[in-house]
Amino acid sequence: MERRKFLSMTLGALALAVVPASVRAEDYRKLKPSVWTAHTVEDAIKAMYGSNALTMEGVKLTAPDVASNGGAIPVDFSTDKDVKTISVFQDANPEAAVLVVETNKYSVNKYSIKIKMAKSGTITIVAEGKDGKLYAAKKTLDVALGGCEG
Repeated sequence: MERRKFLSMTLGALALAVVPASVRAEDYRKLKPSVWTAHTVEDAIKAMYGSNALTMEGVKLTAPDVASNGGAIPVDFSTDKDVKTISVFQDANPEAAVLVVETNKYSVNKYSIKIKMAKSGTITIVAEGKDGKLYAAKKTLDVALGGCEG
């Protein structure tokens, strides 16, 4: 490789590394604190989105039928819909909200997470469409050993 080409590529890479990316994230714990203290999934969804009217389509949810350890339950979810946010809720722990992800036009809305559940229950994924609808999927699972038992 020629020295000039190498130097121009190196300087270009350094310039890109130095320029900070524009990152914008909402802190939903501060913006909507009642979401994180809600004890039921319905109350948490209402606090987050102002409505409980779920359309049970457009979201794919994969989780085990039986989790041998409630301390690390693998949950995969995705949507092909044009969405603003995707939220995860569960009804096995004292607080229902687990996660809220804000998306943009560059987001690949396919996620893999692990959650903790103290007992058997239902996981609910809600995707807030840019069309105003709440798309959702639910999965009920059994937990053999609770995540809060050690």
